Amino acid sequence: MKKNIIATNKAPEAIGPYSQGISYGELVFTSGQLPQDPATAVFPDGGIKEQTRQSLLNVQAVLEQSGASLKSVIKTTCFLADMADFAEFNAVYSEFFGTEGAPARSCVQAAKLPKNALVEVEAIAYKL
Repeated sequence: MKKNIIATNKAPEAIGPYSQGISYGELVFTSGQLPQDPATAVFPDGGIKEQTRQSLLNVQAVLEQSGASLKSVIKTTCFLADMADFAEFNAVYSEFFGTEGAPARSCVQAAKLPKNALVEVEAIAYKL
């Protein structure tokens, strides 16, 4: 097996020396996805809900480029700039993953996220 680079214009370009995602065999690993619009590189207007939605749409785009999907996510790691946003973050997160059978997850407060984002999300999935 070899690792494969995942790249799509439906998610923001990497802002450093990393890939949007990597697949290895049937597993897919996304890099942390900031809430940037892939066309403009700008964060959506609003707050944590809008940024969470965009981050998850970016994760979805990387997964779909690889042959995986949100339904095949087995683990997410979520970074919040402020844990006070946890409930609003969860409200949007559950729109994407539901509540029954949602992936395993870690959610931590980060001292500072790139570009002063309010949220960043990464995922591990398998190809369908």
